[in-house]
Amino acid sequence: MQAPQEILLAEPRGFCAGVDRAIEIVERAIQKFGAPIYVRHEIVHNTYVVNDLKAKGAIFIEELSDVPPGATLVFSAHGVSKAVQQEAVARGFSIFDATCPLVTKVHVEVAKLAREGYEFIMIGHKGHPEVEGTMGQLDHGIHLVEDVEDVARVQPRQTEKLAVVTQTTLSVDDAAEISAAVRARFPTVREPKQQDICYATQNRQDAVKVLSPQVDVVIVVGSPTSSNSNRLRELAAKLGTTAYMVDSADELQAEWFDGLARVGLTAGASAPEILVQQVIDRIKALGAVSVRSMSGIEETIKFPLPKGLKIDAATGLEISQRTPETGPSAH
Repeated sequence: MQAPQEILLAEPRGFCAGVDRAIEIVERAIQKFGAPIYVRHEIVHNTYVVNDLKAKGAIFIEELSDVPPGATLVFSAHGVSKAVQQEAVARGFSIFDATCPLVTKVHVEVAKLAREGYEFIMIGHKGHPEVEGTMGQLDHGIHLVEDVEDVARVQPRQTEKLAVVTQTTLSVDDAAEISAAVRARFPTVREPKQQDICYATQNRQDAVKVLSPQVDVVIVVGSPTSSNSNRLRELAAKLGTTAYMVDSADELQAEWFDGLARVGLTAGASAPEILVQQVIDRIKALGAVSVRSMSGIEETIKFPLPKGLKIDAATGLEISQRTPETGPSAH
């Protein structure tokens, strides 16, 4: 059996600013208020991260009725509907919202245009918590399309004021194709000033486009529930490179690498770097002799934490509530 010679690492890969922030919110809430802290839905779609936070004292729930009165509750990075927000407030929880600011941006746009009388076409995957959260910003007038065929079937009540919004973790190319179909059918549709697909999703897909032609197989580190990780595997396969997605190094199979010279490796935005390192170690154990990082975009975006969770690293004390809440521009 011939072993792979080289591992080529995609740049950027792994955690994005929204995931970093969401995990830090849960960890700081546990640190400040003590366990347990309740989290609605998986904070991010990664098995390792969820299990790590469970061990630290987080309890993950789907129904707010499972949270005791007076408890601290964190909303996941995917965002929640207005109904969930209102129920959480009515139940009297202490709430911290870990919704990614780039998802919140979509929610704000939907609310603003709805006040102006717009209906919406949302491009996204049915049942994904981010889609449920965004569609749940309104009680009517938002229509989900998953593919070009859906665009032909959608029936808004009027087309004079129609806007399109997008799940932030879609395939950039697929979303562009569906958006083009929406424009063809509804030429006056309003599109977002900046695309809704987030910078991290775009950058990781762009990196896979550079990586795939240079390698014999692509390994994506990510959990089955992670939308952006699934898109990376699909993209590599669409570019003609055999691709596998693994939740951990244990899922790697030796025969995937037999006779192949070069392995490409990337990770979805919710997959921690420790899992990437474990995958590297496993492929090295199979015989790979070198690891090389591609050049790529360096991501410097960092999102601010919610008020009440900012802790001064030097003193361990909470930073004054006067701390400005302004973060860097999203794109």
